[in-house]
Amino acid sequence: MKYLELSSGRMPLPAFFPDATYAAVRAASFADVEAAGLFGLEMNTYHLMTKPGARLVKGLGGLHGFSGYKGAILTDSGGFQLYSLIRENPAYGEIRENEIVFRPDRRERMVYTPEKCITAQFQFGSDVMMALDMCTHPDDGADTQRRSVELTVRWGARCRAEFDRLTAKRERRPLLLGIVQGGADPDLRAECGERLEKIGFDGYGFGGWPMDTAGNLRLDVLKMAADAMPDGKLKYAMGLGKPEEIVQCVALGYRLFDCVIPTREARHNRLYVYLPDMATPEGVRSGHAFYRYLYPMDADYCRDSRAVDEGCDCVLCRNHSRAYLNHLLKMGDPYALRLMTAHNLRFYGRLMELLRDGEA
Repeated sequence: MKYLELSSGRMPLPAFFPDATYAAVRAASFADVEAAGLFGLEMNTYHLMTKPGARLVKGLGGLHGFSGYKGAILTDSGGFQLYSLIRENPAYGEIRENEIVFRPDRRERMVYTPEKCITAQFQFGSDVMMALDMCTHPDDGADTQRRSVELTVRWGARCRAEFDRLTAKRERRPLLLGIVQGGADPDLRAECGERLEKIGFDGYGFGGWPMDTAGNLRLDVLKMAADAMPDGKLKYAMGLGKPEEIVQCVALGYRLFDCVIPTREARHNRLYVYLPDMATPEGVRSGHAFYRYLYPMDADYCRDSRAVDEGCDCVLCRNHSRAYLNHLLKMGDPYALRLMTAHNLRFYGRLMELLRDGEA
């Protein structure tokens, strides 16, 4: 699958969507995202429902009109965030058979249903929507994983029905993705994928946690989920990942990725730099390390006239030296955050280009 046809246009794959939870990329502009060669953003339905609210966003032209962003917008269902908060503190709510009940302040209660999830995403005007699912943790037992699949399939059918109702008279429709759950059980993953495909979705996302308790990537589980998704439809590795993880997941068949890593790392003064001669399709797919980290606050850079990455064409590398960036950071100038974020985004944009070139 080399392209994704969206209402906003044709998007080349594989693709990476930076995190823009509240309709903003932290410390960067939408122009920086576009200049990085990235074609979309991931935003969060639950968080946007709380701030500023779905009705307000709809009244201002949806997320595109409200934010001014012209590219593709994917909205996560928000189910993962609700699950994580409830798991952290069960007093916050509970996952019921037909809905998620959430009461973080123990007074006001929010009832979140598959129908509300889809309705909100239509109010946002999303290009790609996610069905509501029940997430699980790697430590959860077989009974919890089975319940997750049952609720994910049942809620997926309700999301599909609401989606069809709201698009019945529309000429152009967004994409609706289901989520494949099943933990580390290949049979359960396969069953979930088969049952979701009978409902019918435009693509599928990896459901659950892709890491073990030690923080290691579970490629075996990611492969189970990818194998459970029909070929010829979009396979989305939600929440991934590090550059090397993306390369590994592309080899498994995943074509879409999102995560906070490039922007968060920039805010922690950690920049990605390609190793010499590794910024090639062969280099990134070689299985060897193809990048390193550069920490611009290090004293060694205070007199360094070189660009952060001499092969990069981002606003930082084209216009400023390592010494100047080091100076901005010492002064606490916020422009440094914007420059570093733009650089890391461009690193990911270049990675997507290299992966696509390797498939040409």
